[in-house]
Amino acid sequence: MSDNTTFVHEDPWRIFRIMAEFVDSFQTMSQVGPAVTIFGSARTKPSDKYYRAAQAIAKGLAKHNLATVTGGGPGIMEAANKGAAHAGGKSVGLNIELPHEQGGNKFANVPIHFHYFFARKVCFVKYSLGFVFMPGGFGTLDEFFEVLTLVQTQRIPQFPLILFGSEHWKGLLAWMKTRLEKDKFISPGDLDLIKLTDDVDEVIKIIRDYERRIGHPGTPPQAFA
Repeated sequence: MSDNTTFVHEDPWRIFRIMAEFVDSFQTMSQVGPAVTIFGSARTKPSDKYYRAAQAIAKGLAKHNLATVTGGGPGIMEAANKGAAHAGGKSVGLNIELPHEQGGNKFANVPIHFHYFFARKVCFVKYSLGFVFMPGGFGTLDEFFEVLTLVQTQRIPQFPLILFGSEHWKGLLAWMKTRLEKDKFISPGDLDLIKLTDDVDEVIKIIRDYERRIGHPGTPPQAFA
């Protein structure tokens, strides 16, 4: 069978697999309650200061009945899931198998497995009322710019977008200021959508202030409604 024929016969059926992935994940995530997604590198070691910070952030969120959502893998994801689970909170892991580095961590007490990246991305955004970006690589940058673009274009509410770790992020922010804003590729004020901090308590405060501000604590405005 030629490649073209395979495409014609298999792709329509792939729609059902995609649909099933959305149905299963939506059903589970809709029961989680208010949540915050924490992104970051899968390669971060437990001895790293950002691993400890991610764990502390998730622990603090759990104390305020906020679930933590991660990609479900090792590194920063494991740290955040561990912090939430150890604090008795909901610890969601949206896991996808990747070569070399991705495997589910044992601290996600609400594990969801994905085959499709795009379905997983929708769940990150649809069920979170805030986003914390720890230091990371291409995957973290991908999620950061995608969520930032959705907020900037008003496709989703103006959720808190928090970059944690000024040592890691300040160079990128400076470039965005001197190149993107100066050259008018973005509008004045767009960079104000981003908060930069090195303080775990400030992360919790930003999220909690937003939760109170939306007027319905526990029921975040629905992205992609």
